[in-house]
Amino acid sequence: MISETKKQVLELYAEGRKLYKLMQFQAAVDKFGKALELDPKDGPSKVYYERCKLYAANPPDEDWDGVFTMTHK
Repeated sequence: MISETKKQVLELYAEGRKLYKLMQFQAAVDKFGKALELDPKDGPSKVYYERCKLYAANPPDEDWDGVFTMTHK
């Protein structure tokens, strides 16, 4: 059985992913950040939180296909 906290984390993650795909990166940062407040060890939320922060500061082109391309190690 999934705990109520984990359900909330999953809902916030799903909302963040939708916003990510819509290129609404700052709003996505907020969702992933809230998920991490509930579960600081949630790996997927951590990854997208960092990606969205990068994209909020440096948005991809309008024809972006949603794929994250690593530019450095």
